[in-house]
Parts: sequence; structure tokens; C-alpha cells
Amino acid sequence: MAMLSANDLTLGYQRQAILRHLSLELPESKISVLVGSNGCGKSTLLKALARLLTPWQGGVALDGKNIHRQPTRIVARTLSLLPQHPVAPEGITVRQLVSLGRHPHQSWRAQWSEEDERQVERALSRTDLLGDANRSVETLSGGQRQRAWIAMAVAQDTPLMLLDEPTSFLDLAHQMEVLELLASLNRESGKTIVMVLHDLNLACRYADHIVALRDGAILAQGTPREVITRERVKAIFQLDCQVIDDPYFHTPLCIPFARQKA
Repeated sequence: MAMLSANDLTLGYQRQAILRHLSLELPESKISVLVGSNGCGKSTLLKALARLLTPWQGGVALDGKNIHRQPTRIVARTLSLLPQHPVAPEGITVRQLVSLGRHPHQSWRAQWSEEDERQVERALSRTDLLGDANRSVETLSGGQRQRAWIAMAVAQDTPLMLLDEPTSFLDLAHQMEVLELLASLNRESGKTIVMVLHDLNLACRYADHIVALRDGAILAQGTPREVITRERVKAIFQLDCQVIDDPYFHTPLCIPFARQKA
């Protein structure tokens, strides 16, 4: 299992601070979802947790140790990342892309193995891409392409997965497939999953832990029922709503009315 935390984290680009003095500890073996309005710092936080951004202040700890002081290969065997807009090399096939997820597990002594092959086949199967394995990634639809990237993260087989809007470009049926896949990975192998989602109702349905961001700071964090309330949705999105119990899943269900007028 892998534990991820941040302490007094300040991040930004060039001279503009995006997150200030942010601290959090993400629960092990649970699904955590980052929510908030556009520009609040969700993707920036995820990049910092994945060691793609160097903090101006504070730090990120992976298993209690500064993530920036750990060897790259060790981090890559512990943490996988699906960024918001990944770009595949020209001409690469789906199978070749998914196989890249096995790179952290190889060395000059241990090249491609039966275990690598098994993990790639498993990832293709779980993302419903076996029939498209030999197609070029650039010929796929947006939804198929997203599933190919998720398959690469699955093949990496890390105890910790970070995903930035994994349901982007997907229709409703494929959104559910992807989230069910992530939920099953969490249930079956205890993977710690951290992802950014825009749909509050899906976040409430699948998250064990929600972190709500506003203006570069944490507004609230806790269970969906603790975090997603009418007052907090209004504070985060300037949106009037009603929050009721989902009659089927018994999680908070947000019914939006209208954005507040200035």
C-alpha cells in the first residue's frame, strides 16, 4: 500500500501562486476525488502529488518520505499518473502504448517477461480494448483513446493511481465503465486512487474521501456526505442547488438550479 500526503504546500507557475499553504493526507486503499470549479487548483495539486511540479514551499511525502528525494524508478513503481491531455507518439499502437506501463518494472537484467505480458493483456481486457490492440492510437475515438491511456496506467500495476479527469471525452456508458473499473481495482487489490472529477454526483457515488478546493485552498474534506452540502456547493461553484439522498445508492445527489448572479 502507498500513502500520499502534502504539508504546507505552496505551488505556482512563473510568479503566480495557485495553491497556498495546503496540507492534506489522502487515506490509504481508498478512492479520493478532488472537486472544485475551473481554475481552483485541482490539476495543479495532482501534478504536485505526482512529482511533476516542484513546490515553492512545503512538500509532498510518499510513504512518509519526500517524494522529490526518492529514485524515479521507485516512484514509478509506486505511483502511476493519467494526465489531463496525454499525447501518444505518432503511429504507436494500443498494445505498444499499454506496454509502456511496464517500463518501470524492467531493467538491464530483467527485460520483457511473462508477467509483463500478463499485465498488458489484463489491462487491455479490463478496458475492453483487446479487439483494438493492434490499431494505431491516433485512429481511435476520443473515448477509446482515453481507455487506452487508462489501460497503460492499469498495466503499470502500482498501488497508487492518480487520474486527472479520467472520464473526459467519454459518453455516459463509458464513464460508468471506467469508474466501475477503478472501483473494482480499489476493492480487489486495495489500490489507493486519487482523481479529479467534475461530476459531483459521480464523485459522491464512487469516492470514499472528497477534497473540495476553492481559490487555491481546501474548503472542506471528508466523506461525500460531510463535504457535499447545499451550502458548500454554493460556496464552491456559486450555484444554487438542493442536495438529497440518492434513492438507489444512498449517497448525496446534487440537483442544480442556477448560478448565482453577481
